[in-house]
Amino acid sequence: MSPEVTSFFDEATNTVSYVVKDPAGRSCAIIDSVLDFDYASGHTDTRSADAVIDFVTREGLEVEWIIETHVHADHLSAAPYLQEKLGGKTGIGKNITIVQDTFGKVFNAGTEFQRDGSQFDALFEEGDSFHIGQMRGDVLHTPGHTPACMTYVIGDAAFVGDTIFMPDFGTARCDFPGGSAEQMYDSVQKILSLPDETRIFVCHDYKAPGRDEYAWESTVGEQKAQNVHVGAGKTKDDFVRMRTERDATLGMPKLIIPSLQVNMRAGDMPPAEDNGVTYLKVPVNRL
Repeated sequence: MSPEVTSFFDEATNTVSYVVKDPAGRSCAIIDSVLDFDYASGHTDTRSADAVIDFVTREGLEVEWIIETHVHADHLSAAPYLQEKLGGKTGIGKNITIVQDTFGKVFNAGTEFQRDGSQFDALFEEGDSFHIGQMRGDVLHTPGHTPACMTYVIGDAAFVGDTIFMPDFGTARCDFPGGSAEQMYDSVQKILSLPDETRIFVCHDYKAPGRDEYAWESTVGEQKAQNVHVGAGKTKDDFVRMRTERDATLGMPKLIIPSLQVNMRAGDMPPAEDNGVTYLKVPVNRL
């Protein structure tokens, strides 16, 4: 089956969110949603999520799943807000527990922060499947960027998160805790083993040099032939060397500190303190 895919691009975080619809009915899933956040003021805003809600409502769709490809370090998830407004079950990769354990310690989250993934309705692992109406989604574990990165293959479409970007931009960094360039290469090969005509939907785009427009859809065939980091038969050794050298030059994403604290909680904010106010911590010299 070929799902109907509607994209929502948030230029502030270069994030693409998707509504994936069963072509034979009204069921849909939402993948990688965005809660707007102004770091300078600490204010949240729901305009990006509201655009998704307006579309779902206008089209008369029924949300069955609100899915994350991984714990994002560059934007906050709007999953709880979307679930409250639209229903559906939340899901993420089973290795969220590794991420929760790592960053629960970094942010000194305390014993009240459960590190078992129970904040989500479903924890996916390699070989699992789920349904959007009559359409089946298959789960691939594609670590490397983070331990919990997943690719969701729904009909002829694959939602790859940050594992690969558009062919002219390459692949995601592998230097976060739990990341691995070796694993990233293997994960990319798993994705590229899908049929050449499989549509690839990426989570971010940053306009590669020489390209004027944002883009977020390609095919497996295009990625195999043209991806500047892994295409045209590039070897694992070459990739690991390139990725390691490149990652050493990168700064941290501007929203990594609030994003990790929120997204490891499935999009919920940390508990309010005794004055009723919610705070996000800045760990000094830890990231």
